[in-house]
Amino acid sequence: MDSLDLYDDADRERLVPEPPKRVDAPVRTPFERDRARVVHAAASRRLAAKTQVMGPQSDDFVRNRLTHSLEVAQVARDLSRALGSQPDIAETAALAHDLGHPPFGHNGERVLAELSEDCGGFEGNAQTLRLLTRLEAKTFDIEGRSVGLNLTRATLDACTKYPWPREQADAPGGVHSDGSPREVRKFGVYDDDLRVFGWLREGAAAGGRRRCLEAQVMDLADDVAYSVHDVEDGVVAGRIALTRLDPAAVWATVRDWYVPEADDAELDAVLAGLRTQDSWPTSPYDASRRSLAALKNLTSDLIGRFCGAVQHATFAAGDGPFLRYAADLVVPRTTQLEIAVLKGIAAHYVMQADDRLAAMDRQRELVMELVAVLAHRGAEALQRPYADDWHAASDDAGRLRAVIDQVASLTDASAVEWHHRLRSPRA
Repeated sequence: MDSLDLYDDADRERLVPEPPKRVDAPVRTPFERDRARVVHAAASRRLAAKTQVMGPQSDDFVRNRLTHSLEVAQVARDLSRALGSQPDIAETAALAHDLGHPPFGHNGERVLAELSEDCGGFEGNAQTLRLLTRLEAKTFDIEGRSVGLNLTRATLDACTKYPWPREQADAPGGVHSDGSPREVRKFGVYDDDLRVFGWLREGAAAGGRRRCLEAQVMDLADDVAYSVHDVEDGVVAGRIALTRLDPAAVWATVRDWYVPEADDAELDAVLAGLRTQDSWPTSPYDASRRSLAALKNLTSDLIGRFCGAVQHATFAAGDGPFLRYAADLVVPRTTQLEIAVLKGIAAHYVMQADDRLAAMDRQRELVMELVAVLAHRGAEALQRPYADDWHAASDDAGRLRAVIDQVASLTDASAVEWHHRLRSPRA
């Protein structure tokens, strides 16, 4: 059976019904149309100038949010197809998973969360849902309200990494993939977006926090991609030498940031297992084409290793079908630890560097000052869509949300430019 046939009319439903396409238009499935809408969204283009780990301007090799999202999408698509679910859904969720990130990544998110307490907080995943269902202009309902890209229920549900509002979120702890501390509660919807959230979660257990399988695939693909690729970027940047690791120091970071319960013996065994990979380097990286090719082969092999282990474990846990709420993804303990070890290597050698921590301090100050000046100047300083939201707001909380939405939409470079322009005496 084609995986598409496993999804019913409710899965394919859109919040606003759409007429059939012209008879001479190319025939596409509803989920292929969803993917195209995310690919063509303005928010997707902005990801090219948003921080992943090291800033986009720091080197023309390192990943930015867009290249990271493309790599996550490839991993998600391949794993979804292997499981027999609809690959377009998982791929679209992966392409969209970082759309809500503000300038300077989790570092900027932390500032916006602090400044938006009076309007319901800020969280990158909740902002992604807001973009997909409100801010990214494509479709309006009969009452004249924007419903964003008007994606299908199954795709929107797959994009929801944290399917609960802020009041149900757990206390933050640990760190993000970019090394910044988790000080923001993880949630997936703002209170004023609960209407569409309730619609997209139809089919899930009432009030439950369970993610659909496609969202689980997206989340794992994100974990796999940044664990492997952050190490690759660090090696090329000269910050990581895989042939000269200091396990004791790395294990301290792994426990502090990711798996506090893992002991040295367990982590030693995990690293020994990774080193059995044929492509694990035995000589130092020297920036030659041969070294670059060997590093690329290592990243490919590690991705295959992780996804293969998850596929086998998931199949062993049940008969399927492996989609929506009929099954859950199974990630073996060893795979979780292997991913954590790679994250720990990148964290220890790249994310704790003094030059990076100083830059993060400057970024937080810039975002804080930018929000303050925009809140003071109001609609006349905002782009037209956000100025319209400011004028339509009925209270200060709504006007603050318009400012937060505007700042969150900016790239790293445009945030710097706006800050310079708006704080200039001539502005």
